[in-house]
Amino acid sequence: MWLKNLFFPAPAQTQTKPQFPCIRMRRTRQADWARRMVRESRLSADDLIWPIFVQEGSGQRSPVASMPGVERLSVDLAAAACAEAADLGIPAIALFPMVDPARKNEEASEAVNPENLVCRAVRAIRKEVGGSVGIMCDVALDPYTSHGQDGLLRGGEIVNDETVSLLVRQALVQAEAGCDIVAPSDMMDGRVGAIRAALEDKGHSRVLLMAYAAKYASAFYGPFRDAVGSASSLGRGDKKTYQMDPGNGDEALREVALDIGEGADMVMVKPGMPYLDILRRVKDAFGMPTFAYQVSGEYAMLRAAAAQGWLDWDAVIMESLLAFKRAGADGILTYAAPEIARRLKQG
Repeated sequence: MWLKNLFFPAPAQTQTKPQFPCIRMRRTRQADWARRMVRESRLSADDLIWPIFVQEGSGQRSPVASMPGVERLSVDLAAAACAEAADLGIPAIALFPMVDPARKNEEASEAVNPENLVCRAVRAIRKEVGGSVGIMCDVALDPYTSHGQDGLLRGGEIVNDETVSLLVRQALVQAEAGCDIVAPSDMMDGRVGAIRAALEDKGHSRVLLMAYAAKYASAFYGPFRDAVGSASSLGRGDKKTYQMDPGNGDEALREVALDIGEGADMVMVKPGMPYLDILRRVKDAFGMPTFAYQVSGEYAMLRAAAAQGWLDWDAVIMESLLAFKRAGADGILTYAAPEIARRLKQG
């Protein structure tokens, strides 16, 4: 009864006009200035991390067919792109390599080569932009293995502890090259603690660690695997023995808790939009700096629908990123970062 009286007060004896709510939610929606004044979630360039694919060569760029608008860049062009990111106010970029197939093998030995593509790119970017943009490096073996898996294969099984030892070495060469954030995305057990301990031991205590803490065995990664050249290596294989089952939510909280306990500075949920419920639960449970990855499949499907005229690209990309913010993300990895930053800069 009290709720009815709140919204529909009893009419006075002399009142003859129809009764309407005293509380009208539409009042704050009636003008642009009012909508902006009461908006709960906002997007700024500070929320963006730009994933960049790097390839060999000089002055070279090649389009990723399954990701319209995204290109692989040679190291010199990647460094120039990072200068653009700095101008746009994007705080960090994330590097992912397209490794020459001749350099791939079952032991992922190129991952720990101090002169590998990622390490050269880190040094070139640091020379170009100094410390104005943070450089994040992916700690995972799939770009380097001939079988496309994130771990070492022994007797048909991905072995955990031996893989972790190699991931530690990979993180160290990245830190020594000058990266600011190492981001283990492999989902091996115990890798965050092992990497954090090794960084501390080798004098890299200032290097941040962003854990892909809740990374699901998702069907939305396909275009990314095209971009880094691991799709053909993986073939019909899958990563279900180490990435999370899409049906599980409580398990994500356990994974995140473990990574925080092992020394992660930031945590990530991946993919993004299909897992907004997980993102919200993680942020609410831990209050940690929490990031989401708008993965390649999410980006590609929005681009494809827009190309067909079925969706308004400018509207849906902004709405999707606001959804991440509303769900609790402190930052978002998105391939649309530069164009979003330009739009925000223009007002």
